[in-house]
Amino acid sequence: MSVIESETLERSELLDFSIADLGRMMRNGSVSPVELTTACLERIARHDAALNSFITVTAETALSQARRAEAELASGRDRGPFHGIPYALKDNVDTAGILSSSHSKIFIDRKPAESATVAQKLEQAGGILIGKTSTFEFAIGGPSWDLPWPPARNPWNRNYLPGGSSSGSGAAVGARFVPAAIGTDTGGSIRWPAAMCGITGLKPTYGRVSRRGVHPNTYSLDHCGPMTRSAEDCAIMLAACAGYDPLDPGSIDEPVPDYRAALSGSIQGLRIALVRHWYEEDATEEVIAAVDAAVNVLRELGAVVEVVTLDPLRDYVDAKTTISIAELFSVHEKDLRTRPQDFGKLLRSRVMVGGLVRAEDYVQAMRWRAELSTRMMAQFSRFDLLATAGWLAPADPADPDGVDFFKKRQLVTMPFSLAGLPALVVPCGFSQTRLPLSLQIAGRPFDEATVLRAGDAYQRVTDWHRTKPALG
Repeated sequence: MSVIESETLERSELLDFSIADLGRMMRNGSVSPVELTTACLERIARHDAALNSFITVTAETALSQARRAEAELASGRDRGPFHGIPYALKDNVDTAGILSSSHSKIFIDRKPAESATVAQKLEQAGGILIGKTSTFEFAIGGPSWDLPWPPARNPWNRNYLPGGSSSGSGAAVGARFVPAAIGTDTGGSIRWPAAMCGITGLKPTYGRVSRRGVHPNTYSLDHCGPMTRSAEDCAIMLAACAGYDPLDPGSIDEPVPDYRAALSGSIQGLRIALVRHWYEEDATEEVIAAVDAAVNVLRELGAVVEVVTLDPLRDYVDAKTTISIAELFSVHEKDLRTRPQDFGKLLRSRVMVGGLVRAEDYVQAMRWRAELSTRMMAQFSRFDLLATAGWLAPADPADPDGVDFFKKRQLVTMPFSLAGLPALVVPCGFSQTRLPLSLQIAGRPFDEATVLRAGDAYQRVTDWHRTKPALG
């Protein structure tokens, strides 16, 4: 009997539970890591051909790690709340002996000798690696149809895209293939797919999670972070992978708190600055209504919300784009000069212009970044959090001839990338076409705990994050 044929309803239902619930179930013996891992592999085998969320499924590795986790838990060795939890890694994250392609022909056979720090930490926490997920090529060139692997599709409707560049991670968590995945975020690449796939995604503070072993996009702006279904699950995964790494020049030696303990359920008296002009000027009417309704829920929970005005969204986007294209070109310059035909068309068109950025332009953009970030940080003298939309529209159609997303709307995620602040996206509704909509909450540097507390409080009284797509 094949793996798919042996699937039971009870096993498939395991994937509806949160990481927190699964942890309790594994410790009381009502479910085993092997059973949970098998459920993930079966669901992927049944449905991922329609979604393309995985480039590589590491079934043998996963089952081996699951058997080890099961034996350890049975013997009383408990590595913590992430022990026995299946997860996926974006394919720009190195994994020893496992294809780490960054979704590019350039790395089509690349199997690094050492795993990225974030992968090592999750393994040490007892996590079970299910596989590597699709992305935009090198986290910038996509969605592309001229690469060795097709672009991922949205689990809510495969005729739409899941956002990017952590597209496969968002789709895999949204489709209930895995309870958790790691994404990377330079201008919104965790939060955009989280928003499009109806899940919860956290871009931590710059330097909170090591990027060593993650192929760079923009050195001065790259982040790694968790993508899960709830803020509580994000807290569990972040605790497992955060921490100082002396071998990552951008890592910062800041104590890692107990994020889960901070989830009190109360946000009474929390002061929230609502940056409404960032979404009311360019978002769809459905997004405006959904985000306004979500903010009203925060008010009803006792938060004090005040509308504020910051710099125009375009300023953050322009400063970030200038910095990124210069740094991206420096990363890929050798291959762009010697084998440009091996890149996808979108990557070439977005990155090659970086070779024309003058040193003066780059330096001025970095100064502009400092000014914009300083003015944003000034809000924290009066407020605990900033809130705005998670994205300005529902998912885009999966159209190879569609308009480049960079040319459609402003990226409401970029301000918090530029400032390096922790920012969380939580689902807050659906469009008329049943595509997810999201709220974004950001906080002070290294105050992920308060950001997660607000997201968790919202999710305790709403059910958007519990709704799942019908995959057939």
